[in-house]
Amino acid sequence: MNEGTEAQKLILVTGGAGFVGSHLVKRLVAQGHRVISLDNYFTGSRDNHVEGAEYREGHTRDIEGLVPETPDMVYHLGEYSRVEQSFEDPIHLVWDSNIAGTFAVLEFARKRGSKILYAGSSTKFADGGFGKSQSPYAWSKAANTELVRNYGEWFKLPYVITYFYNVYGEGEIAGGPYATVIAIFKEKYKRGHPITVTAPGTQLRNFTHIEDTINGLVLAGEKGQGDNYGIGSDKAYTILEVANLFGREIIMLPERRGTRMQSPVDTENLRALGWAPKHDLTKHIKDFVNEHKDVKQVEKRVLVFSTTFYPIGGPAERALMDVIEAMPNVHFDVIASRYTKGAEDVLSPLTNVTIYRVGKGSPNDKYRLPFLGARKARELMREHHYMFLWALMASYGALAAALARRSQKEPLPLLITLADQKIPGTFSPRRLPLRFAVGQADQISSTSEPQERHVSRLAPKAASVLSNRSGDAFANQVRVLYNAMLKKYHA
Repeated sequence: MNEGTEAQKLILVTGGAGFVGSHLVKRLVAQGHRVISLDNYFTGSRDNHVEGAEYREGHTRDIEGLVPETPDMVYHLGEYSRVEQSFEDPIHLVWDSNIAGTFAVLEFARKRGSKILYAGSSTKFADGGFGKSQSPYAWSKAANTELVRNYGEWFKLPYVITYFYNVYGEGEIAGGPYATVIAIFKEKYKRGHPITVTAPGTQLRNFTHIEDTINGLVLAGEKGQGDNYGIGSDKAYTILEVANLFGREIIMLPERRGTRMQSPVDTENLRALGWAPKHDLTKHIKDFVNEHKDVKQVEKRVLVFSTTFYPIGGPAERALMDVIEAMPNVHFDVIASRYTKGAEDVLSPLTNVTIYRVGKGSPNDKYRLPFLGARKARELMREHHYMFLWALMASYGALAAALARRSQKEPLPLLITLADQKIPGTFSPRRLPLRFAVGQADQISSTSEPQERHVSRLAPKAASVLSNRSGDAFANQVRVLYNAMLKKYHA
């Protein structure tokens, strides 16, 4: 063991730049300990660094070479930690972090005689114990708790295993696939977006504030021994109940694999040491909503750009009309050129679409559309709060969308849907404006593999999707891409 007083120890925190880890590092440094963080920054951030702590960058499987010191205590938090996402990410990512990495950390602690606190996952208790096999993440975490216990039995390694329950609070991850539920809801509220809930919405969760979690971790690390130190609030909420606390419109999303319906909380061992939660989720959300009460809610509204539109148009425009008709709860504002005299006198047959035509009423209006359309879009974006921008085809309308998006301080997501159109060659005068337009897009849908490859070269940062060609290819593509965009930016 490290020579030092009982009050001052050498403590290693794996995942010390993450959400929970950084709060733990801050507490330990404040207590006067020497603290080393080991983090590979997969979800951790250098913005979470705490003054007074030491930071080592690297994977836990390489811990032996990265940490030559002998810590008194190891808090092992540095693992892959998302249930549903573990189906999407390569399985070796979960294995490396949670199996190979944890084995290396246990060997490190065994050789040095360090006490280890392992942050287990409450998923293993879910749904009557079946939760431990419902996802790659849950299985790996359940396997590790068994391995930690065995190291304690086999090698007399001092250990304690804790279990988190949906930690929330300052510093939680708010964006990307590893974001936490409360952080996602808060971010949507601040942006004025509807709250999205993954079906069925009745899944129960025990949300625990970060300060209560850290109090439990420190207490368990100092006084705990063995397994089953749950750190969780006693009160359980359904996800729908939590969403309703924000007082916003709710959009239901399809159910995802690995979703557990409930996970019982057992805090008896930790309470025996003197721990009790002090924070209430309902009050936390109420305070947050009051702090951001001036935020306007985004309407279920999409801003569409098209060179022509009803009554003038081809398959692309007709496909969009079909989509608009099939989505009566979404309003579509369409910016198009007048293109021919009298077009503005034709009313849309659908009540959930408003057409804004620009130009003088001639085919030359398509050349005016990028500038006049972008100006009109800026006017509309000051008046409405759109979910995203959508351009039909890489055309003059797409240029208008790109210019409008570029003018925003916080750009809205831009989707470009391509039909069976030819992409301009290297020496075509249309190549530069096309490059600019697709370069502003967040997602581009192509109708063929050659087109997808071509567009990927023009816009390497945009997500490229190949259309499903079954049935009415373009209409099907429009519907699929709309729903994909909605899920991506409001999931």
